[in-house]
Amino acid sequence: MAETEKPKAAAKPAPVKRAAAKPAAAKTAAVKPATTKTAKPAAATSAPKAVAKAQPAKGKTDGVTSKVKSEMNDFKSKAADSARAAAKKGKDRATEAVDSIGKLIRDSAATIDDNVGKQYGDYARSAADMVEGFAGKMDAKDVDALADDARQFVRKSPAVAVGAAAAIGFVLARLIRSGGKDA
Repeated sequence: MAETEKPKAAAKPAPVKRAAAKPAAAKTAAVKPATTKTAKPAAATSAPKAVAKAQPAKGKTDGVTSKVKSEMNDFKSKAADSARAAAKKGKDRATEAVDSIGKLIRDSAATIDDNVGKQYGDYARSAADMVEGFAGKMDAKDVDALADDARQFVRKSPAVAVGAAAAIGFVLARLIRSGGKDA
């Protein structure tokens, strides 16, 4: 009778039969005897299952990746369009400001003629012509052409560009600071 009990004990554990459906579990069941250690191979085989479940299938990641890339491209194009529209609006405002400065100088030329002399009035008129010509050139070019011109200017004379940026920054800081005290 002792001999009949041993085969029953070996065939009894259900986890061995469940694990036997998998190739890795079948090998461990054949090598190790049916004792309390059979729970360890079953736990070891369940860990790779969890890892396999955590990683999505290749086809699913391709769809997600393409969707993310598509959304990023849409965002990039919207941001570029928004930046271009803001730059165009800024260019239009700057053109109007430069043009109004040219008109202000031209209007002042008559007063300069009377107070200082005709020669200085002519200098003011030529300065007004130059300022208005600059405003016309700015108005004629689109934003991309102006950006290219600015890049070329910075490449040709970086010291002047840095100096101009510092001067503009100083003026803007003074304007902002004075605007805050008046309010």
